[in-house]
Amino acid sequence: MTKENLAEVIAKKFDLSKSAAADCLNTILDEIVTTLKKGEKVTLTGFGIFSTSKRKARIGRNPATGATINIPAKTVPKFKAGKGLKDAVK
Repeated sequence: MTKENLAEVIAKKFDLSKSAAADCLNTILDEIVTTLKKGEKVTLTGFGIFSTSKRKARIGRNPATGATINIPAKTVPKFKAGKGLKDAVK
């Protein structure tokens, strides 16, 4: 399922135009991203928790040449599925 497909489902379920449903979906996703950028968690009870994790800088190796490379530290998004989601996909 794509974001466009999800917007169509929302439009049908709530009797909205596709563009209004897409705007709602984009607003939700934008707020999740904004909250994660602040370093905060987003908890959707029964669905899961979106959070961030910091990875330390490390030294890696280019598999093609064998040369060592420096991999910089970065913050990455994480998702932990909630009990409701886990039970639903069993």
